[in-house]
Amino acid sequence: MISDKYKHFLEWIIYQIYPRSFYDTNGDGVGDLNGITQKIEHLKELGVNAVWLSPCYKSPNVDNGYDVSDYRDIMDEFGTLEDWKNMRNALHDRGIKLIMDFVPNHTSNQHEWFIKSKKKIPPYTDYYYWADEPLNDWQACFGGSAWEYSEERGQYYLHSYAVEQPDLNFDNPNVREEMKSIIDFWIDLGVDGFRIDVIDQISKDFDGNKNRFGPHLHEYIRELFGREKTKNIFTVGECWATDIDEVIRHCAENRNELSCLFQFDHIEHGKTDRFTPAPFTLKAIAADISKWQTLTVQNGLLYTLFMDNHDQPRFLSRFGNDKDLRYESATMFAGMFYLGRGIPFIYQGQEFGMTNSRHEEYSHFRDVENKHFYHSQSGKLQKSDVLDRLNFGSRDNARRPVAWNCEKYGGFSSVEPWIPTYSRYQEINLEKDKNSEKSIFEFYKKLLAFRKNSPMILYGAYKEITGENNDCYIYEREYQGEKIIVVCNFEKENQISCPYTQGELLLTNYNRANNLNGNYAPYELAVFKI
Repeated sequence: MISDKYKHFLEWIIYQIYPRSFYDTNGDGVGDLNGITQKIEHLKELGVNAVWLSPCYKSPNVDNGYDVSDYRDIMDEFGTLEDWKNMRNALHDRGIKLIMDFVPNHTSNQHEWFIKSKKKIPPYTDYYYWADEPLNDWQACFGGSAWEYSEERGQYYLHSYAVEQPDLNFDNPNVREEMKSIIDFWIDLGVDGFRIDVIDQISKDFDGNKNRFGPHLHEYIRELFGREKTKNIFTVGECWATDIDEVIRHCAENRNELSCLFQFDHIEHGKTDRFTPAPFTLKAIAADISKWQTLTVQNGLLYTLFMDNHDQPRFLSRFGNDKDLRYESATMFAGMFYLGRGIPFIYQGQEFGMTNSRHEEYSHFRDVENKHFYHSQSGKLQKSDVLDRLNFGSRDNARRPVAWNCEKYGGFSSVEPWIPTYSRYQEINLEKDKNSEKSIFEFYKKLLAFRKNSPMILYGAYKEITGENNDCYIYEREYQGEKIIVVCNFEKENQISCPYTQGELLLTNYNRANNLNGNYAPYELAVFKI
């Protein structure tokens, strides 16, 4: 059973905002905090009750805000701290909680700490990992060696990501005190929780030659989030934990660490690396979801229900039909995920079916990760092949500006955006979708309202009952003697045998009065009360 401490989090429906691409109010081509404030009614209409705000701190933007130069101030392009407070108040006034993105593993190389650390100015001398020679052969996530030489200091520093993102040395207690102070600063300003970036990397395992899950990881997490000050806030960690024991170590209530983790198994299908597609089956994806549904329920843990985020190309394009069956596959996926037990996360644009973009010039891409891939493939692949792979796997797919309407730049801005506009904005945008007979947004509203008003969906047990059929995913939710069955047809029309004799059709993404004969159309979702 989920504990009383965590049970209320199951009632949260969290919407992730990537501020740079959400809505521009001052005509500089960059989304801003006032843009979020102006669009809060959209969030209320959708039915979400919490917002996860991707980093909005001061930053030189090498990695779009994940390179922080000042944790206590707002990025100039996004506005001011006063704008942030106005946004916070507007969200809270409408019953929407605010979750900040916290980046503890690394800072910008423009951060005061790193500037002073290069000069060996106490107490910042050992705020980062320094060595006379690289201590190992670790590679940075964005390409190249994870060790970079500093002429000024005459030593190498560790950077797990871009050269401009040096890793903080959490083994230094002063660093941990700094991080606690930053957390407390935002709690005092009224935030309701934190999403913690790459939390598993704040302790390194140099002896075991691993850049994450070091020997002091859980000790450091408890020091940050196991305090009286943080006991009532929501915390979700980005952590590549692949076994239930590690998830329990992070999230069990008696551990005093985090509320939950993102679990990524289901989005690792369909690729050999970020930019190279590979065969997949929806059955295998559903099996991963079912596995973690079962394990988290059995162990009284919270599960995170998500398809899209700022780091992944659009789920709908990777695993569904984003052309002639875009409505059907988008709404079936929504039911498949958000009728399970856990905390729903919706990424901006997902609620009306935004897809991957298509661009034919390398100059149309911005992500720092693309640069290494593009240059590493020079002379190995044709330019068209490189562009195909960027269009498939680039994080920019999720970072194109939200398409609000058919106007120039999709109604995101009055000027050319910081990144070229989503290529399908005239075909796919919120205004057009809301006026469509097949509106993904309207289905999301209905689905989320159904979830909010159903204790069975919020708190009930989960059991998969698909059987041997490879073309569908069927699961059961049960609470206090009542039961529903969720049927998800994956692709072609097929016959599905469900273990019920009669039932009431509660929700479907097709225009049907009833559907009890086992015939399901492509990507059909049906929810029955038994």
